[in-house]
Amino acid sequence: MPRLIVTSASVLALLAACGSASEGPAVVQNSVQAPITGERDPSPKPFDEIPVATFDRPWAMSFLPDGRMLVTEKAGRMLLVSADGQQRRAVSGIPAAIDSEGQGGLLDVVPHPGFASNGLVYFSFSEPGPGGAGVALARGRLVADGSGARLEGMRVIFRAAPKVEGDGHYSGRIAFSPDGFLFFTAGERVKFNPAQDPKATLGKVLRLKEDGTPAPGNPLAAKGFDPAIWSYGHRNLLGIAFDAEGRLWEQEMGPMGGDELNLILPGRNYGYPIVSNGDHYDGRVIPDHPTRPEFEAPKVSWNPVISPAGLIIYSGSLFPEWKGNAFVGGLSSMSLVRIEFNGIEAREAARYDMGARIREVEQGPDGAIWLLEDGPDGRLLKLTPKK
Repeated sequence: MPRLIVTSASVLALLAACGSASEGPAVVQNSVQAPITGERDPSPKPFDEIPVATFDRPWAMSFLPDGRMLVTEKAGRMLLVSADGQQRRAVSGIPAAIDSEGQGGLLDVVPHPGFASNGLVYFSFSEPGPGGAGVALARGRLVADGSGARLEGMRVIFRAAPKVEGDGHYSGRIAFSPDGFLFFTAGERVKFNPAQDPKATLGKVLRLKEDGTPAPGNPLAAKGFDPAIWSYGHRNLLGIAFDAEGRLWEQEMGPMGGDELNLILPGRNYGYPIVSNGDHYDGRVIPDHPTRPEFEAPKVSWNPVISPAGLIIYSGSLFPEWKGNAFVGGLSSMSLVRIEFNGIEAREAARYDMGARIREVEQGPDGAIWLLEDGPDGRLLKLTPKK
């Protein structure tokens, strides 16, 4: 199968385009590896874009039951934002030790499914420590009153291991399953081999109890794997979401090419770095997925890349024709990508040119789709049906 031929100058151009070696290289021409290519004409936009607010390098957002939002900024600030986006309060109680270099920082934020009664909020961040840094998962009880907004009783409940040097591929996405377990993603930290190491929790999807301890019944524990591991062989996992049937979908950034959308199945090996539909940035070839059928292959693969960030499975009524579709933000592609499903199969159905790097995608309480742009002065956008 044809491979991209990349010169040292073009590699430098790729890195300069994304600001980080593996979070959004520029679109590269002339690849035919992927079943769906990253380069395509944008689709007409059937929505209006309403600017709501701006943030400093925002990373993630989630809605609370009353319509307020929690927004994280990379440098280490969490904000409680009013439903209309016009008021905000900084949330205290966030760890002071956050390594925000490179791809690090304050990352995902998700309320507990029982937030209305328990007030619990879960968040992830890159934490320095002996040996380097690693992604950590923490929780606290959100209290907002006349004296401000804060996380009470905040504590770290899980740390991916081992900590390593470097500032890439933390991942740190959070999702609760319909049966109440906590799924968490830990990237392989640009170290490649930990994704296949049964004792490391890097390069893995993890299934935990809500207190951060390994969930019972994880499929690989009896085979000598770390008991928290649900699936392995992943790279930089930047979106996870459950569909209406309870299936878990995950998207991750590939190396130089080969971004992926995966159906996550218990105990499966997704092949990285042994196989990929892309190659290493230094030009070393990685065998394609079809050469090793024992590894779970992606349902959608992009080469040229889209640099995926954020993932939702749409369930609202504001866009009824999109119910059950997935939406993925694109960093280097500066796009919003819509994916249609046919059971366990998937295909890219549309790509909307957003004119900016899209870091996060969320669904609002009324069914609107909300986006966060990447970078300084990143806008919060609300998408509603075109008038």
